[in-house]
Amino acid sequence: MLITDNVRVTGVLVNYLFVCKRKLWFFTRGITMEHNSEKVEIGKEIHDNSLQSKKSEIIIDNTIRLDFIDKNLAVHEIKKSKAMNEASIYQILYYIYYLRKKGIDCKKGIIHYPEIRKTEVIDYKEEYDMQIQKIIESIYEVSNQVKPPVVIKDSKCKSCSYYELCFC
Repeated sequence: MLITDNVRVTGVLVNYLFVCKRKLWFFTRGITMEHNSEKVEIGKEIHDNSLQSKKSEIIIDNTIRLDFIDKNLAVHEIKKSKAMNEASIYQILYYIYYLRKKGIDCKKGIIHYPEIRKTEVIDYKEEYDMQIQKIIESIYEVSNQVKPPVVIKDSKCKSCSYYELCFC
């Protein structure tokens, strides 16, 4: 049986594809390490305490979890920092893509970085559809590998919740 038979592509998987394919592989097999991470806890606190008046987390198809959608159908995401900016951008693009596939005319995403008091607006373009489809295929490819991808040591590894799994 292929792993893809059990894998629902979520925003987290899209994010992990850009952050670390090895982390993605472990996560698709139910190996999670985030519960051991102080940085993840801090991120959750920032998320939970930011934009309280607008916060209305939405779960769709038990697959995507949106921080909130405004009256103009813009998808909003709250992030701790811009450190993994590309991953965050593609995560929100995936959310928009998913909503559009469900018939919701969503055209914009907004990433909030409360700690630095910045926002980033992402306008969705039709050409993103093909990019997102390739990202989905890449997630399936990684999750179907028999062994985890090789360790690629990077500066971000030291702060990763999977560090001990990869390097000890």
